Amino acid sequence: MAPREDDAEDETPLAFDAVPLPRRAGAPRLNPARGPLLRRIEIVDQHGERRDIDIPAERPLTVFVDKRELVTLMTLGAAPELLVLGYLLNQDLVRRADEVESIDVDWSVEAAAVKTHRGIANLAEKTAHRVVTTGCGQGTVFGDAMAQIGAVRLPAAQSARIAQGTLARILEQMKSRNSVHRHAGSVHGCALFRGTEMLVFAEDVGRHNAIDTIAGWMAVHGVDGGDKVFYTTGRLTSEMVMKSAHMGVPIVVSRNGVTAMGHELATKLGMTLFGRAANRHFLCYCGFERFDAEPLAQAQALVAD
Repeated sequence: MAPREDDAEDETPLAFDAVPLPRRAGAPRLNPARGPLLRRIEIVDQHGERRDIDIPAERPLTVFVDKRELVTLMTLGAAPELLVLGYLLNQDLVRRADEVESIDVDWSVEAAAVKTHRGIANLAEKTAHRVVTTGCGQGTVFGDAMAQIGAVRLPAAQSARIAQGTLARILEQMKSRNSVHRHAGSVHGCALFRGTEMLVFAEDVGRHNAIDTIAGWMAVHGVDGGDKVFYTTGRLTSEMVMKSAHMGVPIVVSRNGVTAMGHELATKLGMTLFGRAANRHFLCYCGFERFDAEPLAQAQALVAD
């Protein structure tokens, strides 16, 4: 995904963007139903002056699986069909994208209709156990999704690494991107990188929705996570680490911090977590063996700037 040359503040931001890739054989039929990203309202500022600003257009999306109501997600609506598919995958309700025949989103009724090929076995049992999460825009994690993380096998440190220069270029791209957050605030952004190339970018009202949207995109196009880096503006809690691992991504970067459970889970899985990452500053919390530090080169770059 090439960097954009014009990042003017008045340019309409994109909350979802991805490089064009062929669809994976057997991928579900998706009905792309984009919703308006922004809503204009009138405000009064600190000077007592009235003016118009844009705010993110949050809306409910109720998901029905084979005509059975599953959950209502609060979303920006930038790529709702990918959000729904990623949600099903990250909740371990389906194991593969080809188990889903189609996803149709109809904003007139604020609903997404998921049709599977053979149904979801023990759906009631899988959705009976809910764990309240820290997620903004999404309130629960279903069933045994956390327990399933023990089956995750990430690539060895020798084959999945990141250099400090690569990390710096990733952070530069995220800083300069014309995003909904930059324009109106109140959303989280996530991105998937191959080296310094951004493959897909997604924003939503909650970081869980954004990562689920990327998971859905990866599944539709058959993109493996083993050689990728995942970036998020949100904090790295246990749920975000779990979802990143479920996508097979061994290196995760956050503009925010890391919780104790997120750190513990990532350490057990052999993941590399970077937090407080902005400009050329960061903390590597765990997985040091995947990180090729270049402090001298970075110091020289700072002097050159």
